[in-house]
Amino acid sequence: MIDIEMIRNDLVRIIAQLNTRGQDYHETLHTILKIDQQLRILKTKNQQLQAQNNQASQKIGELINLNQITAANEIKKAMVDFKKTLITDNKLTSELTEQLNNAMLLIPNIPHYSVPLGKAEKDNKEIKKWGKITKKTSKPHWEIAEKLDMIDFTRATKLSGSRFILYKDKGALLVRALLNFMIDLHRKKGYCEFLPPLIVNQDILVGTGQLPKFKEDLFQLKGTEQYLIPTAEVPLTNIYQQEIIDFANLPLKMCAYTPCFRSEAGSAGKDTRGIIRLHQFNKVELVQIVDPAESYQAREELTNDAAAVLSALEIPYRVISLCTGDLGFSASKTYDLELWLPSQNCYREVSSCSNCEAFQARRMKLRARKENNVKIYPHTLNGSGLAIDRVVAAILENFYDEEKAILNIPLVLQPYMNNLKVI
Repeated sequence: MIDIEMIRNDLVRIIAQLNTRGQDYHETLHTILKIDQQLRILKTKNQQLQAQNNQASQKIGELINLNQITAANEIKKAMVDFKKTLITDNKLTSELTEQLNNAMLLIPNIPHYSVPLGKAEKDNKEIKKWGKITKKTSKPHWEIAEKLDMIDFTRATKLSGSRFILYKDKGALLVRALLNFMIDLHRKKGYCEFLPPLIVNQDILVGTGQLPKFKEDLFQLKGTEQYLIPTAEVPLTNIYQQEIIDFANLPLKMCAYTPCFRSEAGSAGKDTRGIIRLHQFNKVELVQIVDPAESYQAREELTNDAAAVLSALEIPYRVISLCTGDLGFSASKTYDLELWLPSQNCYREVSSCSNCEAFQARRMKLRARKENNVKIYPHTLNGSGLAIDRVVAAILENFYDEEKAILNIPLVLQPYMNNLKVI
């Protein structure tokens, strides 16, 4: 959630910056400002009414103590309509507060000034490339996986329907090796490992920005206000929801492996084959909660931590700075990591490393207390470290030897696979 003070004090600039996302926020923000002004006037009025009510109550008490019952009763009669007005105004205050909060929850984060201007993916800016592309063509990963008996797509569909997969034998071993390798690597970088719940309450998803705007992308448990997590970012970032943490303890660095669940609403026809776009997928997530003054340096560090996985695996990748029109709802600035898939002759996203500034902290009511007892909203950052299934796809396509019909295991993974060198 953006700061209401920014809308009050710098409306024109905020509208201009938000509009770079590709949607016109002029009317919405003017409506928010109108509700905010009504609410502030009403709150001032209510405070004055409450003060008058308190004074009258005190006067009644004094008159009763002086045994001036008649005078006390006259004040009580005069206060009947006054109290009705107070009750009505308090109800209206609650209604306006809810309207304002609901409207604010639908406003995305303000893009950082350094985010490239653009409307869509084609306008994203390449920052760097790493690794030598040795394969420009390859069998698609799903054919390789089936040939090596690592993934059973047919039985997965029988079990759960489309966009689910069933890892088998060496395929399951490869996934387990990757998640353990990634977690070990991030722990060495100072991330504290967690194993969070896979089901969270509605307010937790509001805190990180998935709700209320993106409800259709989530799997909700029928008859409840609970949801399967779309990413470990959700429970990790919300661990300190509604808490005041010690500023001296920042930065807080967390990581977790979890399955993730997404309905993939709006992706009909995209990546229908293979393991690029699934309803259930595996991911290691990185989250940091940091001093606002250090958040953009922290985002560079977090991006490097995620990229270190690809470097160690020797998978070619590139770093992309997302443009304003392609920026995620909660992010102020994002770098995407994209790995090379030879069969598609292109790079595909495997991690989004974002600085959300105070946007999520404000929604979560998370604050940090400094030495002088001043409370601030810390900045939150998140990024995949990495999306495991997409890494599996890249390993299958980049390390498969078509002549020998074998998959060479990346050197750093071999100790995690019982020293298996090939499949």
